[in-house]
Amino acid sequence: MKMRLRRKPKMTLKSYFEENFKDQTLWEYNKGSVELLVGLVNLVRPKKIKKTTVVDLSELIDLLKENQNYRDGLMDCVSAHLEKKKFNKILSDAGILQNANFFYEVRRRLFAKLIPEQPEKDTLQFILNQVFFVKTDPLWIKKIPEEQIWELYSLLEFRSIYESSDDKSSLTELVFAMEVITYRICGCAMETDVIQMVPEYENYESPFLGFQRELLLISEKLIESSENFMHPDDLGYKQLIILHKQCTDYIETAFKNSSKFGISLRVNQSLLRIRQQLYRLKSLLPLLIQGEEKDADKNTIYLSYILIKYNCDKNNIDKLISESTQLLSYEITQHTANTGEHYITNSRKEYYNMFYSAAGGGFIVGLLCIIKLLLGKVEASGFGHILLYSMNYSIGFIIIYILGFTLATKQPAMTASALVRALQEGFKHKEQEKNEYKYKEFAIFFARVFRSQFIAFVGNVAIAFPVSLLGVWLIDKVFHYNIAKEKWPVLIQDLNPIYSAAIFHAAIAGVFLFLSGIIAGSIANRDKHNHIYYRIQEHPLLKLSLGKRMTKKLASLYEKKWAGIISNFWFGVFMGSTVFIGIFFGLNIDIRHITFASGNFAMGLYGADFYITQGMFFWSVLGIGIIGLVNFLVSFSLSLGLAFRSRDIPISELKQVTGAIFRYFLSKPSHFFFPPKNHTIQ
Repeated sequence: MKMRLRRKPKMTLKSYFEENFKDQTLWEYNKGSVELLVGLVNLVRPKKIKKTTVVDLSELIDLLKENQNYRDGLMDCVSAHLEKKKFNKILSDAGILQNANFFYEVRRRLFAKLIPEQPEKDTLQFILNQVFFVKTDPLWIKKIPEEQIWELYSLLEFRSIYESSDDKSSLTELVFAMEVITYRICGCAMETDVIQMVPEYENYESPFLGFQRELLLISEKLIESSENFMHPDDLGYKQLIILHKQCTDYIETAFKNSSKFGISLRVNQSLLRIRQQLYRLKSLLPLLIQGEEKDADKNTIYLSYILIKYNCDKNNIDKLISESTQLLSYEITQHTANTGEHYITNSRKEYYNMFYSAAGGGFIVGLLCIIKLLLGKVEASGFGHILLYSMNYSIGFIIIYILGFTLATKQPAMTASALVRALQEGFKHKEQEKNEYKYKEFAIFFARVFRSQFIAFVGNVAIAFPVSLLGVWLIDKVFHYNIAKEKWPVLIQDLNPIYSAAIFHAAIAGVFLFLSGIIAGSIANRDKHNHIYYRIQEHPLLKLSLGKRMTKKLASLYEKKWAGIISNFWFGVFMGSTVFIGIFFGLNIDIRHITFASGNFAMGLYGADFYITQGMFFWSVLGIGIIGLVNFLVSFSLSLGLAFRSRDIPISELKQVTGAIFRYFLSKPSHFFFPPKNHTIQ
């Protein structure tokens, strides 16, 4: 005989109240259990919040109206959990950076997401953690009709925050939280690194100290006053608002000055923390005043909502990373944009100069290909080969950079930022110009970038191939040793986009090209913030030994070249160590770079004594082209995304931009590969 398990009937609002609030004895016994409120909110919380436009609580309101026991029981339960509960830490701490160390803050929030912090049970935060534990709770609460919120407030006989000012009252908690935030702001704003960002305020009294004094005076007034609130026309409150505006201007000036002085991650976090705290104070200041009588209840409802919102948002990692990195990414991309403009040709003379520059880069890469093949024959450990290959790449890239030559794939990371900056400047003139004209101008600028990339690729590949071929031939003629004879099958096979991981490996190289651009911008920003150029220029020992003029030249040379040198060094390390890291972890990872692919193809042909099948030749040539395209697309896309984000330009603009570029290509395709005769216009 089969037994059937009965399903537990689905809980509804009606059954919930019948089960928990049918009679007074029942709710008096259970009112101390927070699970009662958890159960009620779970029934009200919509399943699909994003698709829900309105959260209707009419059923709940009708049940409370129709049954006095339900209403009294829920009132007792809510009162038991909210009465005399501390909540100042939610206002002063939740969602605000607790430390200037970015990585510590990320770790702390990640850990809190896995194992949420549970405060003492006498705090409101404990209740909110249990009841409103879903991060989207503020969203659906906001979708409850305002009239229903007011009706629930009335039915459950909530008291306003101004009814008492004793030690455990809501008003006292609010004022104490504001004082704590103010003390923290003052301490952080007085740090040397923060003050150095705003030399404009050097001879003025700190607005933060003024705000602190004014808030203390208002706090004393509230304690002494029988009304427990301030009037909107109170002079002290008006002065507090003015000082808050001055504090905000101070921080915004510090952020703006980052373009002049640079900024470190630590200082960025300190400024961001002060900005968050000022924004928190801005949301709390209106709660100190009460104009009309109904404002008391309105402010109480508003305070309830922000307590839930702040508590749900306290471990938001996406927001932390977004806010923390936006300014730094802007400063980094600003540097790469400045550098990228040197890689964009306009006239025919500049176009051919780019070819000659790229040819120089191709010549050196051709030599690097031969050296790498020789280094592969050295008896060394895995680490030894990492060191040899990395130094070969790094020294070669640094030589290319110092001599003013061009490595084509280094361009996309730089030119992407220049493109986005051009688009941003178009935004500034949005009102004066039609959008179509703005996008057309951008499309013309993009064509300049594209043809500059194209001729750089041609210059690199066209020279790297014969240089590698000539080099391996000379070695064979002089030393009677074909260095590519044993290696040629691998050199040819690695270029095949179908039967090898060439496309994936080219994408890895694109990521490294992007990272090298980030490193260059980061180094330039760090040196600017630490005044490295000025330190070198005024170094007493250097001025004594080299002379003032030579020291100044050294400082200028450092300013122009150092970020690029470090960037190229690390790019070489990335390129040289990838394959061995892959071997260590058992992963099929390596790099494929178009210019090196061209040189390797030349050596592979010579190693095979030029006897390869037509299929091998075809797939190798096609593979070189695809490798270059993937190098470009990955590096350019990553840099473009970072530049868009750093300048707060909506990604939706890409649709308009792409359309304008496509239309311009259809009308003048040759401009994407060769400069027009009338270069001053197009």
